[in-house]
Amino acid sequence: MNDTAPDVDAAVQHRLVEATDTEPGPGLDAHLDLLRGRLADQAAVVGTVDVFWRTVPSPVGLLLLCSTDVGLVRVAFEVEDHDAVLDRVAEQVGSRVLRSGRQLDEVAVEIDQYFAGRRRDFDLVLDRRLSRGFQRTVLEHLPEIPYGETASYARVATASGSPRAVRAVGTACATNPLPVVVPCHRVVRSDGTPGRYRGGEAAKAVLLGLESQLSAGARS
Repeated sequence: MNDTAPDVDAAVQHRLVEATDTEPGPGLDAHLDLLRGRLADQAAVVGTVDVFWRTVPSPVGLLLLCSTDVGLVRVAFEVEDHDAVLDRVAEQVGSRVLRSGRQLDEVAVEIDQYFAGRRRDFDLVLDRRLSRGFQRTVLEHLPEIPYGETASYARVATASGSPRAVRAVGTACATNPLPVVVPCHRVVRSDGTPGRYRGGEAAKAVLLGLESQLSAGARS
């Protein structure tokens, strides 16, 4: 898997292209128009990576999904500011940002199944280029925490090979570019309280409550 963004001049990293006639999500129209106007004279860009995006509704608010030709690269909550996330992804990946046609359909289906209680594990190809070093080690471990269960930051630090790196585990979870799909919400404080979360503490409580309820129901 390629974990590095192409070496593209900063002036062309934000080229935005509409891929379908799908209506954009609320709040994004003006921002996308601004990007188009700013970059309209950039008709051909060599070496860029296309990022496809769409939004999907969920019990934790509207989720922004972004993918490259490698796989799912970013999931963002509304509280993160979707238009700012699109800007940041373009800067990090060195890409054109395109409205998704069918590229993210499978992701949307699996997320819907997850929130409906019909899916416990995601079967998606991930583009992990936005994770580095110890953060990536931590995030690759998280799917090993079973659905409906939690692990402390200290336990995850030990499992990741650095028992004393508890704070670094917290940082890795807080900056997880693929929340929900990579289950950093299952990492909690040693006293069992949820702790902070990229999507907000309320969103973390919803995810933990959903998994706890459904796993308990399956056991009964």
